[in-house]
Amino acid sequence: MAAAGGTGPGRARRGARAAPTNILQQLRHGQLSGCGLTRGTQITEALLKERDKQAKWSGIPLLLQKLYEHSHPNSDFSQCQSILKEISPLLSMEAVASVTEDKKAAQESTFPNTYTFDLFGGVDLLVEILMRPTLITQKKKQKISDDLIKDCLSILYNTCICTEGVTRRLAERNDFVLFLFTLMTNKKTFLQTATLIEDILGVKKEMIQLDDIPNLASLVSSFDQQQLANFCRILAVTISELDPGSDDKHTLLAKNAQQKKNLGPSRAEINQATLLNIPGFIERLCKLATRKVSETTGTSSFLQELEEWYTWLGLDNALVLDTLMRVANEEAEQSSTESSDESGLANTSTRAQLPQPMKIMHEIMYKLEVLYVLCVLLMGRQRNQVHKMIAEFKLIPGLNNLFDKLIWRKHSASALVLHGHNQNCDCSPDITLKIQFLRLLQSFSDHHENKYLLLNSQELNELSAISHKANIPEVDAVVNTDRSLVCDGKRGLLTRLLQVMKKEPAESSFRFWQARAVESFLRGTTSYADQMFLLKRGLLEHILYCIVDSECKSRDVLQSYFDLLGELMKFNIDAFKRFNKYINTDEKFQIFLNQINSSLVDSNMLVRCITLSLDRFENQSDAKVAEVLSECRLLSYMSQMSMRMSFLFRLINIIHVQTLTQENVSCLNTSLVILMLARRKEKLPFYLHTLQQMEYTEKYPGFILNNFHSLLRFWQQHYLNKDKDSTCLENSSCISFTYWKETVSILLSPDRTSPCAIVSYIDEAYMDIDRDFAEE
Repeated sequence: MAAAGGTGPGRARRGARAAPTNILQQLRHGQLSGCGLTRGTQITEALLKERDKQAKWSGIPLLLQKLYEHSHPNSDFSQCQSILKEISPLLSMEAVASVTEDKKAAQESTFPNTYTFDLFGGVDLLVEILMRPTLITQKKKQKISDDLIKDCLSILYNTCICTEGVTRRLAERNDFVLFLFTLMTNKKTFLQTATLIEDILGVKKEMIQLDDIPNLASLVSSFDQQQLANFCRILAVTISELDPGSDDKHTLLAKNAQQKKNLGPSRAEINQATLLNIPGFIERLCKLATRKVSETTGTSSFLQELEEWYTWLGLDNALVLDTLMRVANEEAEQSSTESSDESGLANTSTRAQLPQPMKIMHEIMYKLEVLYVLCVLLMGRQRNQVHKMIAEFKLIPGLNNLFDKLIWRKHSASALVLHGHNQNCDCSPDITLKIQFLRLLQSFSDHHENKYLLLNSQELNELSAISHKANIPEVDAVVNTDRSLVCDGKRGLLTRLLQVMKKEPAESSFRFWQARAVESFLRGTTSYADQMFLLKRGLLEHILYCIVDSECKSRDVLQSYFDLLGELMKFNIDAFKRFNKYINTDEKFQIFLNQINSSLVDSNMLVRCITLSLDRFENQSDAKVAEVLSECRLLSYMSQMSMRMSFLFRLINIIHVQTLTQENVSCLNTSLVILMLARRKEKLPFYLHTLQQMEYTEKYPGFILNNFHSLLRFWQQHYLNKDKDSTCLENSSCISFTYWKETVSILLSPDRTSPCAIVSYIDEAYMDIDRDFAEE
């Protein structure tokens, strides 16, 4: 027995009880080293039989040995399938356990069957079986049945779920990953293939290159709409850079260092370009995103559609499973008692019985992935090309028509939710769709003239009327908007969004995304007509209610409201008048100030807006402007030099080069705006001298000014980069970028006799401006 097991005489003397352990150790060692035992088929059948019961292997090694014998080239693969039918239940039982409600217990337990299956070479054997037709050079290729392929894929997927390391091992095999894509051409094996690919790509260290997939364009064109939606789940992994949710947390130093290393386009960017070159791809996504629930039934089998959806949601949706079983039983009964023609009619009847909430949820799950892919493409390098396409294919009017019935539908008691979740759970499909929809609107509107497609023709006319009444030129983008591509119906998408925004409960998780989406419509060059359009619909009062009356506590939501308020009020005297009418008591104004001061990182964009607006109003000789200037609490507050200096001191104090992120770098730009406006009035030396005095008062001589000097040196490195777009700084401030650069150069002058140089206000004893802060 020792010889048969390859354990050696020395080990055999320890007794029979140690043999299974030795076999397993040698097998794992062989797999890792390539020496000695490498697969279970090298162990004698007699030994496997003897040890099976005691080791609790459930007969898996013996079954794998049979599978190996029947899977040689030119062997009869029909035997393989019967063997896999015996193995499959042993593994699927553990896979179901791993995704049931008691996930904690599942994580703590081991899955002996899948572990044994992998240990004895089952995973590698199935990969060999699947890929064998591609490796044989004979003219007559070996044919593997669809059912055998499905069984192999299902078992591989179940093993990935239960046994750590299997997915990563498969991911390292590029030949196998690319081969899997070829299996997607077969509709019968599509779903199992897509599910396994998604799992593998999720752990793959290096992103796959879509160009490497054989015949990608013809593959995609062969997909029906449901398959294309499924494929979007895979595409999401191949076109996304860092997780957008955590991107703000990465320091700009680290990002800049990374960009220096990666001079060419990233793999994600290359993959985005590949997708855009597939004929009709964006058009099909737009159709899929905007189709109505009534259009989704198609001609495919109702049961197949439900099975696909069930797999999509995962194994923990009990309601879907129940429905599947009910429908399967109904169809089995009908097909056994009726002719084939009658059975077809019964199938249609069963389809009609599908609960509406389930139909809707089915469609929501598809749209989620499609909207995500469109959103990523809208933020990529080919943004303008994508914009042109989705405008042409009427994505925005299509989403507008779905808004009430699908996107922002009211929950009902019968609405389907994922098992173990509730309707208001942040990971429910309903909520995720809403957030994905808002992110798409934000990406679509942000600094792009196509944003006016969010309105209907009547609302565009309203914008023109506002401009004419104010005697200002119409915005070119409004005049040039193609009226055949805008929203139809009584209200455009932006107006619908405002309506739901005002009804949103105080604790809603949507408030942040809603504010971001509306703010992106206002971003770019400030438009008086755009602001008035939103002011007339009560947006300012709603924001102030949320900030002051409901005393919002969420930092994220507060920041999004402050940013939106800044864009809404900037340079707009009517907005400041409305603000003063709403914040009409000292108590309300104090609450508002407390909210601003509680986190200057969150509110600094609003501080910048007030500062810029005050500067413009003070230079105007208009009676209405003068009246608002004298009455508005907010403008009077900011007109005090001590308040502006207080903001400037704190803005510089709360950021440092090593902790700058995309989120807080705006504090640096706001402090620069305050100093640029001071420079215009030839008060820059006074501001710097006051900062020096404040340092001494705080008993931190040189600390603030040294820090500011470092920040400005970083600003030059960051914003004078040739790839950096500086137009957003110009548009948001109405100050030319040349003036920004000049001001920074003047402040960083090494001349200690210059009254506008920071070094003139730092005593030599406290000078610390030469330290290198660059991240290696």
